Amino acid sequence: MVIDESHAGRSYPPTEPYQVTAGKIAEFAAALGDDNPAYRGDSAIAPPTFAAVIAGRAWEALWSDPDLGLELRRIVHGDQRIAHRRPLRAGDRVIATLRIDKVRARGSVDMINSSVVLATVDGDEVCTASSTFLHNREESA
Repeated sequence: MVIDESHAGRSYPPTEPYQVTAGKIAEFAAALGDDNPAYRGDSAIAPPTFAAVIAGRAWEALWSDPDLGLELRRIVHGDQRIAHRRPLRAGDRVIATLRIDKVRARGSVDMINSSVVLATVDGDEVCTASSTFLHNREESA
């Protein structure tokens, strides 16, 4: 099967909890070259884009769903937005729940809009990461 508009609305089970640690936050900030002191120490908050690390775990459900027929080698990440309710903090245990919001086909390209809600294991919603993926299908010979 190939992904199409009928897949909009499909949701996937939450990921296993991700433990946000001060060390992971510091490593991420260092990789960004951001020396903001808020990203250091035992009570560190994460840079806003740290949410993509956790959202990426949920995207695996798209790539591995046999009903969609997606091939990761044919995917381009076209857009990313993260709407925060609060920062991720050292000590948070976070799950990520993926939903396909919209699918459009233009020629041999599928445009897939998805959202991933990040919430603590206690149910406190932290943010929503919205993404657009472009999937280039193989043309029939």
